[in-house]
Amino acid sequence: MTVTGIITALIVGLIIGALGRLVVPGRQNMPMWLHMLIGVGAALLGTVIARASGFADTAGVDWRELLLQVVLAAIAVAIVAGVGGRRSVSRY
Repeated sequence: MTVTGIITALIVGLIIGALGRLVVPGRQNMPMWLHMLIGVGAALLGTVIARASGFADTAGVDWRELLLQVVLAAIAVAIVAGVGGRRSVSRY
């Protein structure tokens, strides 16, 4: 990967993280930087899965790869928000 490719992947990952936050219903008690970090991871994992599946090399914008990345980010945000939500202490 070139420097431009890495910067592009980071920017797309940040956008994917924000979209993943919007897709998951309800309130997530997570800082925004964690959503962005999840987005970068989901973008990289989505690209790996798309290339392994053979649909990453298309002309123009690859909507299937982008959709896969957003779905992965939404799943990861839901999992992390669910785990973080269970850590709260309830007092009776």
